[in-house]
Amino acid sequence: MGRLFGTDGVRGVANDDLSPELALRLGRAAAAVLAQAAGGRPRVLMGRDTRASGDLLEAALAAGLMSAGADVVPLGVITTPGVAFLTAQLGATAGAVISASHNPPEYNGIKFFSAEGRKLPDALEEEIESLIAAEPSAGAGAGLPAPVGGAVGRRQPEAAAAERYIEHLRSVVRSDLRGLRVVVDCAHGAAYRLAPEVWRRLGVRLTVLNDRPDGTNINVDCGSTSPEKLAEAVVREGADLGVAYDGDGDRVIAVDERGRVVDGDAILAVLARDLLARDALPHRTVVATVMSNLGLERALAAAGARLVRTKVGDRYVFEAMEAGGYVLGGEQSGHIILRQYAQTGDGILTGLVLADVMVRSGKPLSELASVVQPVPQVLVNVRVARKDGWEQEPAIRTAIRRAEERLGDAGRVLVRASGTEPLIRVMVEGDDEALVRELAGEIAGAVRHALGTG
Repeated sequence: MGRLFGTDGVRGVANDDLSPELALRLGRAAAAVLAQAAGGRPRVLMGRDTRASGDLLEAALAAGLMSAGADVVPLGVITTPGVAFLTAQLGATAGAVISASHNPPEYNGIKFFSAEGRKLPDALEEEIESLIAAEPSAGAGAGLPAPVGGAVGRRQPEAAAAERYIEHLRSVVRSDLRGLRVVVDCAHGAAYRLAPEVWRRLGVRLTVLNDRPDGTNINVDCGSTSPEKLAEAVVREGADLGVAYDGDGDRVIAVDERGRVVDGDAILAVLARDLLARDALPHRTVVATVMSNLGLERALAAAGARLVRTKVGDRYVFEAMEAGGYVLGGEQSGHIILRQYAQTGDGILTGLVLADVMVRSGKPLSELASVVQPVPQVLVNVRVARKDGWEQEPAIRTAIRRAEERLGDAGRVLVRASGTEPLIRVMVEGDDEALVRELAGEIAGAVRHALGTG
């Protein structure tokens, strides 16, 4: 069996490679591992997004957990960061989320949070995988618990859970947002009820888009991956701010009052400068991934701050933040981690904090975000016959070295293998767009020649 857990849980096409049988086995194995780690009967919070397959996988995962002696607290449709927050707040053993985030509707996923509301450590994920691999079928033994009678796990609804999360989100806003005009794109996803409720309670003049999920429209031409209609609505409504979430609500992409998209890099810069002004950015450092634009690095340097880069994935961003004692980090895609408030990216929270900065500064978002001047960035995904050992290929190494020499300090080159697909990803960025495109093409050509085409 190949590795199940990626950087963000188990993903796949629901009822195909992510089957209810696999969800059941995940639940059984997770319950066993969590019971051992907690030294007692596990209590697992469970939430999901709005995909049609959510009911199916929720039932299977819950059955697996309860069959191995874990109690399940069903939260229904709720954002991923909501589950992470409530897991810690309610003293649960773990949290579980059924969602494929920004992926198309036919996909789904399962991921777990620790008792602290953090991504489950790799070691525990590996233990869960090893138990699944050892279990021949969904109902077989492999030494997993099979309690009977009163020892079987039960559902334990928590009526006021969502309200706790809403109050937490409201508490991060320090200024009066009443009168601010905001357009919110809920992506027909997990934030479709929560986000409008929070914004309304804060008194903003609100326009809501894509808040009618039908199980098949999540992320379809809407949300953080498709902010074009949000931009049109912001201009049409004369709004001050637009925010677009993804399917599980852990990302946000903003739109300024002129209808221009403000991505995760620009949001990081705006929040970093606000923290710097309040002497609240430890070590004057922001964490982002290798994919963040050179423009962010330059904007931070101009403000007297520095950028620490990590591998792609918000879990690596958080790990670096925790290790260095940093409070702000994120990804260009809109995963923003505000560690003083949350242990994971939270799209609703980030949008609220961004609005708070706008009101306190008295400046429009267009002005605040203008500090980041993105440099041209070209991404090429090269489908290959093989990707193992690509780093050792002389032709690829030579093409990368030559590109770096030609760019000098005015650009960057990043080449990496996809974790899930037969792809080598080539990214080149720099001030000269024509040169950037030329160099990306040369590296991609070297990759095709050395590794073949898939």
